[in-house]
Amino acid sequence: MAELTDVVGAEGLLTAPEDVAPYCVDWSGRFRGATAAVVRPATVSEVAGVVNVCRRHGAAVVPQGGNTGLVGGGVPVDGEIVLNLRRLLRAGDADAVEAGAGQWTGGAAASLASVHAAAAAAGWAYGVDFASRGRATVGGTIATNAGGLRVLRYGDTRAQIVGVEAVLGDGTVVSHLGGLLKDNTGYHLPSLLCGSEGTLGVVTAATLRLAPPPPRRIATLLAFGSPEEAIATAYALRRDVASLEAAELFLAGGLELVCSALGYDAPFDQPHAAYLAVEAAEELSWAAPHALVGPDVWRYRLGHSAAVNTLGPPHKFDVTLPAHELAEFVRAVPLVVAAAAPVATRTWMWGHAADGNVHVNVTGLAPEDERVDGAVLRFVAELGGSISAEHGIGRAKRAWLGLNRSAAEIAAFRAVKRALDPDGILNPNVLLP
Repeated sequence: MAELTDVVGAEGLLTAPEDVAPYCVDWSGRFRGATAAVVRPATVSEVAGVVNVCRRHGAAVVPQGGNTGLVGGGVPVDGEIVLNLRRLLRAGDADAVEAGAGQWTGGAAASLASVHAAAAAAGWAYGVDFASRGRATVGGTIATNAGGLRVLRYGDTRAQIVGVEAVLGDGTVVSHLGGLLKDNTGYHLPSLLCGSEGTLGVVTAATLRLAPPPPRRIATLLAFGSPEEAIATAYALRRDVASLEAAELFLAGGLELVCSALGYDAPFDQPHAAYLAVEAAEELSWAAPHALVGPDVWRYRLGHSAAVNTLGPPHKFDVTLPAHELAEFVRAVPLVVAAAAPVATRTWMWGHAADGNVHVNVTGLAPEDERVDGAVLRFVAELGGSISAEHGIGRAKRAWLGLNRSAAEIAAFRAVKRALDPDGILNPNVLLP
């Protein structure tokens, strides 16, 4: 603790139980831990200093940004030191846009919302967006390769990174923030660090690709008689509407819960089996018999996570299915859940229908009860899907990584980790089984 204080100063080290407690639980409330200290560096040199101190003492470290992760990857479940990066801003992050190149460069602590604001002020847009944009940080989105609402148009976070600065597990600082669009000089470290969940290095800054903003965005809520009809329409819109940015699926039960928990009026006079919240540069009310146009339609989709959390910590499964299997998965997964845990569980689903990503949330189970976890993830793999679409593996899914990755791939992952984190101190209890 004395050495850490020498690195970050007294203001950068929290040790009192009441001070560290908020850093020891994830957003969903499912994953909880404890730590002797939360270290809060303010510069890249301080991050390197912290990593070197912890390396000398054999102390495991959990990097943490806005702590909005949903797979337990950013909390000290096994007593790790928390390396919180919320102070890691750079001068001018609020407007750090190079307008000519269409790029933003800034510190890892910048919020996703601040990147959107800076881009908009310079006449650009940033393609990654999701509900926790006000607290989620750039560093966290890179660590998890976050996706969100507009992946079908812009791609995930990995598609946006053109430069990165990071501290590796051996304390080395690597920095390549120039942002050249064509730079074919060896391994692309930004792509390697993106999605590594803090196991290879601690992202301290990044250069992100921006995009021209659409001429306008019109949000429309479409109602359908069945999930199959809604999913088919999502894929048809993806094919036929060039300006489509989002097509978000949710179901009748979820809408009812959102309205009840958050105090919203129902969008239609009569309930429907399934809904799509879509956004494009044109009005899409023609795509379904029942439609509602206006920005307020987004609250019905984005309110799902908060509404489900009112029922207790959920088990979350962020999965991707092949296009031809998505409707079957949505139909069958509640039956899979009920068979695995014949107790008072409820299954809630929503997600990014046009790119095959559905978020399955199960309530009514104790946080440590993993009967449903294995059943759902095995079902996903049987259908040819991925057990993690955008949230990462974290602690929640590490036991099942082998469903999607071969023994040879996992061995290669371990070899990369040994090279960049030779003492194994960076987030050692996530991702790899």
